[in-house]
Amino acid sequence: MIFVLGFTSEVRKGLLNLAAGWRQILIQVITFPLFYLLIVLFMGRGQLRSELLLPVLLGMVALTFVHEQVNRVFWSYLGDIQSGVLEQTYLTPLPSAALILGRQVAAVISALPTALAVLATGAVAISLQGGQLSVDAQVTVPLAAIALGTCGLALILCGLTLVFKRIEIITQLSVAIYAIAGGTLVPLAALPDPLAFLSRLVVPIAPGIEAMRDILIGGHSLATLPTGWGLGWLLAQPLLITATGVVLFNRLEHLARRRGTLGRY
Repeated sequence: MIFVLGFTSEVRKGLLNLAAGWRQILIQVITFPLFYLLIVLFMGRGQLRSELLLPVLLGMVALTFVHEQVNRVFWSYLGDIQSGVLEQTYLTPLPSAALILGRQVAAVISALPTALAVLATGAVAISLQGGQLSVDAQVTVPLAAIALGTCGLALILCGLTLVFKRIEIITQLSVAIYAIAGGTLVPLAALPDPLAFLSRLVVPIAPGIEAMRDILIGGHSLATLPTGWGLGWLLAQPLLITATGVVLFNRLEHLARRRGTLGRY
């Protein structure tokens, strides 16, 4: 019962923060779609080329989601550390797992408005070019893989925050790396083999983006994905990242509690 109450409380708090920050959301649902269009214009040398709109859109939606989700979880932890709230939370009977899970769910929901704004902008741009954004239920599998892998990444960064505190630059740097080398804008097949190998191995959005492009652009099924490492790795990679995040977060959490530094910044 305590777990359920703690979980729902964290989700509610996250959604209240989302509603309170509606001005920030409004800015983001304008700037992120504009950024997407500017990228397509840059890659198309001043033109919204139809062959670029959909591939870049799929990568940009995933990048927007990971940016919003990771940053919301990270800053929620960092803000509680700075205010001393986190240390007080650990003095209550509330299981830390309820806190973690509630914040992850709230962050996933909070990341959707901006990601959906980018998706809607891309759909309109594609239709204006005479095309149509195809819909395939199979895409839900790579989307779920991206969401789960992103939660694992957020766990890793939040665990590091509990111990090392001032690691804000790492979150921004990680998103920048995903944008450049994660297959977001340029397919991994066009990157050097070692870089493509590392991206498929550790970047939580890379296998999902490749799978979505294979399904929506190439017309392939989940069982016959031609690029990347196939359906098995698409399912396994987010599970491995999440498991790594859980283990690392637990160890760093215990280290911070043993040192008594949960409330220090």
